[in-house]
Amino acid sequence: MILNSIKSKYFQYKKLAEDALEQIPDDKLNFVFGEDDNSIAIIMNHIAGNLKSRFTDFLTSDGEKSWRHRDSEFEANQLDRTALLHHWEEGWEILFDSLENLSDDHLNVKVKIRGKDLTVFEALLRSIIHITYHVGQIVYISKTIVGKEWKSLSIPKGKSEEYNRNPNREN
Repeated sequence: MILNSIKSKYFQYKKLAEDALEQIPDDKLNFVFGEDDNSIAIIMNHIAGNLKSRFTDFLTSDGEKSWRHRDSEFEANQLDRTALLHHWEEGWEILFDSLENLSDDHLNVKVKIRGKDLTVFEALLRSIIHITYHVGQIVYISKTIVGKEWKSLSIPKGKSEEYNRNPNREN
């Protein structure tokens, strides 16, 4: 039951990022506002790398894999939409495949991330918080790039009462 709730939140935030991405033209995927900022492509690349590392052999190996090069995830590599989405989907597929092999009985099992012991529940909570943080960045950057043409992904400003009469977007 708890694991099903966690899975649904992962799906929800994956979709939120993808809905924001749909509003972004290809030539803006790698756009950065300032020298030290991240583009949508960089953030998506980082999420994919994180998911691949954390959830490959989730129960049996440290979540920070020796083959992961985290710093390179933040390098501007000008990924096109097709390559970016392929990498993105690979990360999510590894996550969802791993979750399919878990049940609520696993929530207190110990796993490692960077040598630190965590329960499966703690590791999943840590991961989902990390994902929501970065999806928020993707949405904000997307909204800023699109500007007035942005189609709200939640309750539009000034529409709360209307929404409350028919809360059709609740998950």
